[in-house]
Formats: sequence, C-alpha cells, structure tokens
Amino acid sequence: MSDGAGRREADLPANGPGTPDSRAASAGPDAPAGPRDSAAPGGPSASGGPAVPGGPAFSGGPTASGDPDAPGDPAPPGDPGFCGDLAADAKLLAGYAAETERRLALLPARPDRTAAEAERAEGLHEDCRAVRHAFLARHADAVYDELTAGRTLRPRLPDLAAEAAVRFPGLVPDAAQLAAEGERLQAHKEGRAIDQGIFFGALLRSPTAGTHLIESMLRPAPGSAARLAEFRRTDRLELPAVLLERRGEGAYVTFRNGHCLNAEDDRLISDLETAVDVALLDDRIRVGVLRGGPVTHRRHAGRRIFSAGINLKELHAGRISFVEFLLGRELGYVNKLARGLLHEGPAAAGATTAGKPWVGVVDAFAIGGGMQLLLVLDRVIAEEGAFLSLPAADEGIVPGLGNLRLTRLTGARTARQVILAGRRIRTSDPAAALLVDEVLPAAALDAAAERAVRELAGPAVAANRAMLTLAEEPLELLRGYLAEFAVVQARRIHSPDVLAKTERHQARSGRAPA
Repeated sequence: MSDGAGRREADLPANGPGTPDSRAASAGPDAPAGPRDSAAPGGPSASGGPAVPGGPAFSGGPTASGDPDAPGDPAPPGDPGFCGDLAADAKLLAGYAAETERRLALLPARPDRTAAEAERAEGLHEDCRAVRHAFLARHADAVYDELTAGRTLRPRLPDLAAEAAVRFPGLVPDAAQLAAEGERLQAHKEGRAIDQGIFFGALLRSPTAGTHLIESMLRPAPGSAARLAEFRRTDRLELPAVLLERRGEGAYVTFRNGHCLNAEDDRLISDLETAVDVALLDDRIRVGVLRGGPVTHRRHAGRRIFSAGINLKELHAGRISFVEFLLGRELGYVNKLARGLLHEGPAAAGATTAGKPWVGVVDAFAIGGGMQLLLVLDRVIAEEGAFLSLPAADEGIVPGLGNLRLTRLTGARTARQVILAGRRIRTSDPAAALLVDEVLPAAALDAAAERAVRELAGPAVAANRAMLTLAEEPLELLRGYLAEFAVVQARRIHSPDVLAKTERHQARSGRAPA
C-alpha cells in the first residue's frame, strides 16, 4: 500500500533507512540532520535524487562539518542517517524535526507568506514527513509497543498521539503545536494533521499494531459507563447533540444538530459514540435505531432530516479535527455499529466483539457521512422522496469507508457514479432497492421503525449479523483500507481544492466563522 506520500515501503532505499552514511557517522550519532530550505515542488533534489511525490524532494542530512547548510552529499531520501536502533533513530528524528521547526519559525505565518516562502515552507514540511515515513517504516511496531507497554494498554487515538509526542519528539505534533493549529482557519493551518495521518497510517499498516489499535477503539469511550447508569434509571439520555431513548427492546438515537441540518461535527461525533456505547452496554436493548431530529434551518424548519454530512462551515473554520472526527469516527462509533464492543476474555480466548442490529430511518436525505452510516446498518427505512448521496467529488475529501462498503451493495458501476460523479440515489430510483429496504410515507415511518425493532430482536440475529460482517469485511480488509485512508484523508483536508471549496461554501452562506 502507498504510504500516502506516493511512495511504498518497498521503494525505500535498498540498504534501508537504517544504514548510516559517512557524514552522519563523522558528525556524531546525535547530530541532527538538517532539512533544506527550498526546492521545486515535486522536483528532483539538489543531487538529482528522487523526489517525494506530492512535495519537494528530501535533500539530505548533516554534512561532514555538522553544518546542515554547508554543501555535501545528501543522505538517501527520507534518511538522516538512521542506524536501526530505536533510541538512536528517535534522537535523529527529534533533531531533524527541531531543525525543521527552527527554519519554519523564520518564515511568516502561513497566510502572510509570499509564493516563494510558501514553497519553502512546504518543502521543509515534506522533507520532514519523508523522515517520519522512513522512521516508522522501520520502527512502527516498536513505537506502538513502547506507547502501549507491550500492548497491555489500550489508549484511544488522541491519547496515543499525545503520548507519542512526548516519548518521540518530532514524530507527531505536540500539544503546543496542536493548540496553535486549533486557533487557525483550515486554510491557515500548517498541516499538522498530515503528520498525524502518517503516524496512524504506519501503525494501521502493521498487522500487529494495527489490529490492536482497531480493537482498542472498540472499547467504550471514557464516560460511557457512567452514562449507562443514568440511562438505566430514566430510559433517557440527553446529550448536547444526541437524544437516546429506550422503548421496549429498542434504543432510539436521535441526532439533534438541527441548526446545521444534523451535519456532523466534533460534538455530534462524540455524543454519537457515547449513545452507541450505552445502547450496546445496556442488556435490556436488543436493537438500535438511528434517526435525524427536526431541524431549525430556515429552509427546512421543523422538518426531520437524517444528516447533511460533514459540516463544511466547521471545516472552513478549522474546527473539524482529524484524530477525533475524521479518523476517530471510523474507528469509533461507526465501527461499533458494524462490529459492536470489544470483550476481552482470558489470554487463551483473546478478544471478541459483541454487537446488536441497527435500523436507520431516513427523513428527507442522507448526505455524505449520513449515507455512510446506512452502509453498516441492518435495515434502512426511507421516506418517500428522500435521497442518498456521497458528494466526495464536490467536497474533495474521501467519504470515510464509503469507498470500501458501497461497491458490495451496489456493484462497481453504480458505486463509481455515486462517488466519482456525485450521482444521487432517490427512493424512486431502481438502484434505491440496493440500499433501502422500505420506502414509506412520512406518517408511516414511526410504525415501521417499531416493527423493525420487533423483527430484529430475535436471539440469533446478533450472531448472524456478526458472521455477515466477518464475511463481508474481514478485519484485515478493514485495517488495510484504514491505513491508506489515514494518510490520504489527512492530505485531502489540506489540499488547495478542498480549501477553495470550503471558502466558496462559506461565501455562499453569507456568514463569517464564529
């Protein structure tokens, strides 16, 4: 699989990033490698070496004198002189990253850079990313074991990244860098999420680390157990963006992001994971139901809407997080809908998952992330006149795991029409039968949802849906897709076309970011 920078692990130098060069040896094992200040994007390095596709070429580490700006033969692409020892290579990475940050700090903030300064900054970032790729290609499993105490701990994505920033400086953005990035519009960010994507992509690419990470994210989120106690007392859980109610054996999850057509943002994603956790943990619940609540948007006020997908206003404002939302959504509540929660037994038995069937009730439309949800549900009931779409071609980002899951439901041709050309599937379209089980008048949706709960509450349903998931989406298939997705999506949210589209959407809305 591609490492997201257009290079594959097999394309690393034959003598490996762990082969120290004479310059690194003469400069001492702790001498930081120095990134070059500028290069033509995508062009060859000063020595004629290969470029990193998607960015300027890496042009080498320290010279024999130890001066990173002095002339000398460059190191192999992405290799500041790694020797194969984790501690020693981590020092080289930290030194290289620190030198990159020093040079970036000499440039103006991103929105104030000239074209030449922007090119120089991008070159510095890409050089350092090549080094991170090379470091992780050699040490991903060792890094993960270090961060998880030999896979005895199961940190969630944000905690894992935070710990990596402390133990392996320069590998991922630290707290200060993330705080500074969080205050900027998306177009003004340095692209720190790309470095996070490189990190998680490398971990997911490993069968050992990646499997453990996926399983870890199937554990209940922090706070879910406490919420379970509240839900069991009242049969109702009110979260800022989600309402969870119990009716008989059904858990009814209602999206309440009505100001933005139930579009997804960081708050909704967090609340949905809590609600899904509670429904899965409560042994009184046999079936879950997802539905959008009434919205307050002026064009649809008072009407139920399933979901408008990602909140582009929040993306433009820089408030859509990569780790918590774009990656955490797929590894968190969406994967829990598909696979259930992780149950860890004795060492001999290993870890297993336990899930429940889920029903989706689509009022009006399910766009983007809303349609992605339907692909993991066991029954979909839609209002007459509703439509489904994955506007990836328009938004410019990858539609989550839609690319992995849609084809097996619709076939390749229809999937390409939906994802690559923006085709909408309306309930009157013959193709809707591939995605929707029932199409009914709005007044009949409540009764249909209750009927679906009764029909899916049988004791054998959960076991059989688990076997269907195993056959349709083996863990190895999921892991391989997520490894690529982590890197590609991180780059897409910082790509010029996506930034331009969010700017146009913001201009059309006529509102400045809050």
